[in-house]
Amino acid sequence: MMSKSRAYGQTSKGDTVVGVCYRPPEQEEEVNEAFYRQLEAASQSQALVLVGDFNYSDICWRNNTVKHKQSKRFLESIDDNFLTQVEEDSTRNDVLLDLLLTNRENLVGDVNVGSSLGCSYHEIVEFSIG
Repeated sequence: MMSKSRAYGQTSKGDTVVGVCYRPPEQEEEVNEAFYRQLEAASQSQALVLVGDFNYSDICWRNNTVKHKQSKRFLESIDDNFLTQVEEDSTRNDVLLDLLLTNRENLVGDVNVGSSLGCSYHEIVEFSIG
């Protein structure tokens, strides 16, 4: 599910909604559908940045291809809500699990994948909004 925070600061894009999400690998379909409804509502905002571990390891972001039905539904929801996946580098064992999504071109920049934090096996994703 999605946790919504409000970040304060000055950007040239006005108010920005920042969401953080963790999706367990074996999440039930009804929970996925509830997330898609939340995503639809959030994507109506002026500017949206959604970041998190979505655990869709079978998605090929270069070609927008998938191996599983749940991943296809996720891509459809991303497309239906006019979101763009910004992160290009793998964030865990050569797989892109941690995504950085936005509904505004040039809203997110300076994306950098760094080392892991503590004992986590995920890489840190740093970015700027503005």
